[in-house]
Amino acid sequence: MILVTGNDLKTGAVTWWTGHGWSTAIEDAVDVGQAGDAIIAAEEAARRVNVPYLIEAEHGPDGAPRPAHIKERMRALGPTVRPDLTLKPNDVDAIRNVV
Repeated sequence: MILVTGNDLKTGAVTWWTGHGWSTAIEDAVDVGQAGDAIIAAEEAARRVNVPYLIEAEHGPDGAPRPAHIKERMRALGPTVRPDLTLKPNDVDAIRNVV
């Protein structure tokens, strides 16, 4: 599974390509397959997202996309300096899923 990720130009938030736009929730991300480079080119030209790039992912235990690399799993979860600042502070499984 191949995902497109980047950062929101206004907020800096991690964003994921949904097939029709961007979302801060990795659960909304879709497999872009061979279309990834074309999506990146179009989104960079439209200046909708900062530095979009492709990452490898797999389906997690809940069926949602799970980035293959730990760096991307940490980006998907949100700030890791304190568990209450993550995007899902009450979801122990989401935090465990990073490691």
